[in-house]
Amino acid sequence: MIRLYNGYVMPMAADCSIVPGEVWTDGDVIALAGDAEGRERPEFEREIDLRGGLVIPGFKNAHTHSAMTFLRSYADDLPLQSWLFDKVFPLEAKLTPEAVYAFTRLAVLEYLAGGITASFDMYFHRDAYASANIDMGFRSVICGALSAGDPLNTAADDYAKFNKLHPLIGYRLGAHAEYTADEGLLRGISELAHELKAPFWAHNSETKNETDGCFERHGMSPTAYFESLGLFDYGGGGFHCVWFDDKDIDIFARRGLWAVTCPASNAKLASGIAPLSRFAARGVKLAVGTDGPSSNNALDMFREMYLACVLQKLALSDAAACPAENILLAASSGGARAMGLPDCDSLVPGKQADLAVIDLDEPGMRPLHAAAKNLVYAGTRSCVRLTMIAGRVLYEDGEYFVGDDPGRIIAEAERYTREICGQ
Repeated sequence: MIRLYNGYVMPMAADCSIVPGEVWTDGDVIALAGDAEGRERPEFEREIDLRGGLVIPGFKNAHTHSAMTFLRSYADDLPLQSWLFDKVFPLEAKLTPEAVYAFTRLAVLEYLAGGITASFDMYFHRDAYASANIDMGFRSVICGALSAGDPLNTAADDYAKFNKLHPLIGYRLGAHAEYTADEGLLRGISELAHELKAPFWAHNSETKNETDGCFERHGMSPTAYFESLGLFDYGGGGFHCVWFDDKDIDIFARRGLWAVTCPASNAKLASGIAPLSRFAARGVKLAVGTDGPSSNNALDMFREMYLACVLQKLALSDAAACPAENILLAASSGGARAMGLPDCDSLVPGKQADLAVIDLDEPGMRPLHAAAKNLVYAGTRSCVRLTMIAGRVLYEDGEYFVGDDPGRIIAEAERYTREICGQ
């Protein structure tokens, strides 16, 4: 058992309130979170003095392409279609499982230093990707990324394999996007979703060109098209969800779908600003992702939260739009539920011990008028003192405990980058 004491706890079971208290972990689960007064104290393997710090559920990066670390800052300042088809896809064709393993481990270092305890990842060479996360102790849900020409049976095989591979790994059905899939493939995924009673995910209405193209091809938006094929009959959601009209929002609200917003990537690629306030008004469930490190370029949930809030205020000319607390919940507990990880959504006894410790002695965290607003509007990665997943401390005070030397992980990723990019 591990005891984290002398600080504050933000359980996020219902809101973003904080209480003085402790967190006890027992193996990979939470044993106590909150007031320990009068509780019989067990024998602890380790006791960690929070020094007045704050324990929160870890952030959940609900949309990313981790192994794209090798393309960070490689093809910046280009529009999405040119960036994707002219720069990204040709280099991704050179990827090997060994390279994806190396690039994923580099991303995990970045996640841990920023208090991120899980990722919802869509990429290639999924066996290597899963191995990288397992070897480092990181939690991840893999999202299918089927495109035209891919055999449908890979989705069924991956669903069966990865959902029983390891406690840290899961899998959800998905297609890359409407514009990279043909109708036969999507109908096949729909049949599989119905057979498995499984949710479906895809990039959805990320750009105006994508959305307009879908109207030209099918006479409806990507959301309406997916709905017409029965893909949302068992839930799921979409990544980006920028160019949504009222009908799209109605479908998401009625189906209980998740909209995963990626504000930094959407701003950097000039894709647009997702209508988060309209989502909230209609009861659409919200999570937050970074997108990949090629289009972002950081894997930083603090920056995503800040941008999610302030871009809404700017777009609506309303400083009261998109309260910080809503986005903080979306970035943590919301992401867990979107990914199908309800046991990771809050600091409640019996749930997974996936958490981060925030140093409230950081200058940007004081005064403590409102902890949630501090995290969203003033928080940075430097505030993260410790990150724990499944009861294991993987990052603490600048040191990593991931089974390998961080310098070696970085050097290996650099070597594969030179081989693929020719630098």
